[in-house]
Parts: sequence; structure tokens; C-alpha cells
Amino acid sequence: MAEIPGTVARTSKSEATRTLIVETALRLFQEHGYAKTTMRAIAKEAGVSVGNAYYYFSSKEQLVQGFYTRITELHEQACEETLRTEREFGPRLRAVMHGWIDVATPYHEFGTQFFVKAADPDSPLSPFSADSSPARESQIALHRRVLDGSTVKVDTELRPELPELLWLYEMGVVLFWVHDRSPNCRKTRMLVDRTVPLIDRVIGLSRLRLLRPVTRENVQLIGDLVRSDTEPSP
Repeated sequence: MAEIPGTVARTSKSEATRTLIVETALRLFQEHGYAKTTMRAIAKEAGVSVGNAYYYFSSKEQLVQGFYTRITELHEQACEETLRTEREFGPRLRAVMHGWIDVATPYHEFGTQFFVKAADPDSPLSPFSADSSPARESQIALHRRVLDGSTVKVDTELRPELPELLWLYEMGVVLFWVHDRSPNCRKTRMLVDRTVPLIDRVIGLSRLRLLRPVTRENVQLIGDLVRSDTEPSP
């Protein structure tokens, strides 16, 4: 199908405007706090009309979802080279975790400010909420790439569950990062460097007959805990 003239240009301009609004909002959130920053202030600072700002984002919460999407895009770009060239599981996972720290660090202060809202399980800003599902699924898919592109041997029952388990590990690192005040988030990076080899080792041991029942029982427990109450247990 032939492209409609001007479609690409309009799409590019639309994405640029969307990105501008998100980045402006993040800067104002950091400078004035999430609660004190209004959509009108964001629109004025970005140089767009209030109506145009609401066209792209219906609320401040939707702006944070835009931030999630933007971080996910930058994260994938930061990891691409390693995922293309490296085959060992440990270095692949380490690169993905450090990649997230690299792209998120400029927004560290903002992350600290809005964490209280994101930690509320009923908030649309929660990484576990339905509103956050696109960013969540993208991150789980990234961890699936980490696994599928590696040479690691995994227990067949653990393998389908592992990408989501790795995302939960990432969420634990994010929680630590929020509270990390060390220069360049040094302690968070140390946490990654110390825990990735342990995860790599445990995954390798999961295939051993002696440890297989324990691994599968732990996977079942985690699955039951994170599964929606409306979903039936397998």
C-alpha cells in the first residue's frame, strides 16, 4: 500500500511533540514536585496549547505512562549492541540491568518524588497496574530476549516463567535504586554486579534433578502471588 503524502512527516512531528511534552513534564516534576506541577504549566513550558497537551495526555498520570514508554525505548536501545553480540546469559542480563540504570539516572530525583504514588497498589502509576501493562510487557519481552538469545540451559518448566521472574528482579533493583544516594548510583550497580552471577548460577542449577522440585515449587509460589485473584490456579 502506498503511503499517503505527508503521513510520515506528520507522524514524526507528532512523536516529537509527544516527547517534548514528556521531557518538559519530567523536568518540572523534578523542579517543583509532582503534586505542584499542573498540566497548564507543562503546556506553557513546552510551548504548546493546553488543549494540545491534553490531546496527547489526558492527565498527569498519563504523562507518567509516557515516561515509562520513553524509558523503555531508551533502555532497549542501550542494550541492543550487547544483545546482538553477546551469548552468555550473565553478561546479557548484567548489560540489561546496567542499561536501565544508565537511562534512568537522569530522572533519579523524579523517581524518588513519585515513588509514593507508584507504590500504591491501586494507583494507575503502579508498575503492576493495567495502565502500566504496555511498558511492563515490553520489559518482560526484553528479558525474554536476554534468555532466548543466550546459551544458558534452563529447566523446561522454569523457562516460560523466567522472563517475568527476571522482570520482578528488575523491580527489586528499581526499588533499591529509588533509595540509593550513592554517587552515580554506585550501590545499585554493585547490587547488580553481585546478584547477576547468583541468578546465573541458580538458573544453571535448576536443571539438576536434586534441585528441580525446589525450583519448581518456588516458581509456583511466585506465580500464585503475582497472579490476579480472578485468575484460576493451574
